Amino acid sequence: MEAQLLSRLLFLLLGFIIVSGEAAPTLVTSLPGFDGALPFHLETGYVTVDEEHGSELFYYFIESEGDPRRDPVLLWLTGGDRCSVLSALLFEMGPLRFVIEPYDGAAGTVPRLHYHPYSWTKAASVLFVDSPVGAGFSFSRHPRGYDVGEVSSSLQLKTFLTKILKRD
Repeated sequence: MEAQLLSRLLFLLLGFIIVSGEAAPTLVTSLPGFDGALPFHLETGYVTVDEEHGSELFYYFIESEGDPRRDPVLLWLTGGDRCSVLSALLFEMGPLRFVIEPYDGAAGTVPRLHYHPYSWTKAASVLFVDSPVGAGFSFSRHPRGYDVGEVSSSLQLKTFLTKILKRD
């Protein structure tokens, strides 16, 4: 049941927030399944990390709900191929959780979300990154862009962080 809920929400989120290329990050103020405006700052987007192959890393950034100017920034990476940081955001440490209730996907409803008051984002900003290329929503326009190892994925992550930290 959790897999069905997660896959449906992933599909809805993709349709809601996909950005490609070096476009400005997208500020997300509401999500399907959550009543009202989000009570925290959420942005998402893609950052190109390999121009030759068109490889892009996908991220979510949630600003600290405490004191963002003084609180630490945590970097959260996925566990590898096909894993998305969305699972950490919804099941582990993020400010949203699924409402535990029977789900009828045939009814066409959206899984409901609720605010999690004990999120790590109470004390830190968290940068969730689908890394390496091929994990979660990170992708490459050329098949060779998926051929990454420890060194090349580390260099891509360095490029990602440099670009994120330099933007206005």
